[in-house]
Amino acid sequence: MIINSKSKSWLLASRPKTLLAAVVPVMVGSALAMSMNKFLLPYSIVALLCSILIQIGTNFTNDLYDFLKGSDTVKRKGPRRVLASGLISVKEMKLAIVLVFGFTFLLGLYLVVSVGLLILWVGILSIFAGIIYTAGPFPLAYNGLGDVFVFIFFGIIGTMGTIYLHTQEISLLALVVSIPVGALITNILVVNNFRDIEEDREANKITLAVLLGRSFTRWQFILLMILSYMTTILLHFHFNYSQWILLPLSTIPIAFILTKMLYTLNGEALNKTLELSAKFAGLFGLLLSIGLIL
Repeated sequence: MIINSKSKSWLLASRPKTLLAAVVPVMVGSALAMSMNKFLLPYSIVALLCSILIQIGTNFTNDLYDFLKGSDTVKRKGPRRVLASGLISVKEMKLAIVLVFGFTFLLGLYLVVSVGLLILWVGILSIFAGIIYTAGPFPLAYNGLGDVFVFIFFGIIGTMGTIYLHTQEISLLALVVSIPVGALITNILVVNNFRDIEEDREANKITLAVLLGRSFTRWQFILLMILSYMTTILLHFHFNYSQWILLPLSTIPIAFILTKMLYTLNGEALNKTLELSAKFAGLFGLLLSIGLIL
């Protein structure tokens, strides 16, 4: 029972509902590689494992430092946090962070040997960014840079890095394809920060939502949605992809529902919006991947 309980605590700490954010960049990047007839399955499998582990390591680090800084308490509106709940100790979490990031580094060496040193630096930078997101003297999440971090690392670097594994090329097309991935994964954080404005302000956690307010945050969410849809249209008309690339436009009704939720719900009710935003990013990424391949 103790082992089972501890396993559940670690599963909770990994935040499984957020892990789609690690899957989508690899999925979309792999789909573009397939459309170019340069897809290598082992590279995508290892990239996916590394991406998920970096996400878990970042979640562990976030849990640890939000607890140490007093941002996470038993009164929080979001999903339960293991340190604030006393399910896992600080010492255990620190060890887990080292093990997760350490194993990620070792696993990524396969890609370094196969593709080149650029992947080594991408991996090191991604792990370092996952740590300084909430740790260090200038934590990104506490200084209004969380949104930028997510867009760059889960969108641009995650997607373009996956494409590079297969093609060893950096292109404008790869950058364009990465934009909706970054935008919609950023929107997951936007909802999270929108929900937590009051608590973050009290804890002196200066997110973009705290800095610029609820009205701005709602518009940020909408504009990132629009940017995602505009990118698919650009791929069709400028990069000559077939009409299949417009498949993500079929999700517009869901986008309206999510936007309405952001305008009508508050507090814990936004946890459902957060979960649906993650699923929406996954669905959009899947349809975009299908469009790229077809």
